[in-house]
Amino acid sequence: MIDGDDAGKRFAVVEHPMQPRALAAPMHRHHREDEYSFVLEGRIGAMLGDTVVIGNPGDLIFKPREQWHTFWNAGDTPTRILEITSPAGFENYFRELEAELSNGPPDPERLAALCARYALDMDMGSVPGLIQRFGIRFPGGPSPAPQ
Repeated sequence: MIDGDDAGKRFAVVEHPMQPRALAAPMHRHHREDEYSFVLEGRIGAMLGDTVVIGNPGDLIFKPREQWHTFWNAGDTPTRILEITSPAGFENYFRELEAELSNGPPDPERLAALCARYALDMDMGSVPGLIQRFGIRFPGGPSPAPQ
């Protein structure tokens, strides 16, 4: 919605629509950006370190750099959030990830290289536990390893 180049690279704003009970990402942390999720509609769950919070329309969830976190649609209806990142630049990660996912599950080596370019640590091993704990699914991502 607002590209970093249009905001002097100070911040960027991306809209994230999320299907019911969908996990947005595995547990991860950013080394360069702070993130703020503003809930437009629906409800989201977020795990910030060991703390779980629920955001409803009008709520803002702060995810500071260096903190392990994830978020998901915590309801049975579609959810929309505005994701604000500061400083800008991470909005390009979403563009590159979308291109990577356009042909199915991502290649693990290319996904690791993408994360490295954006100083992003991703814990793919967290997905099965998140799915089980919160009753969610991980659409568009690699399938969890068999137990």
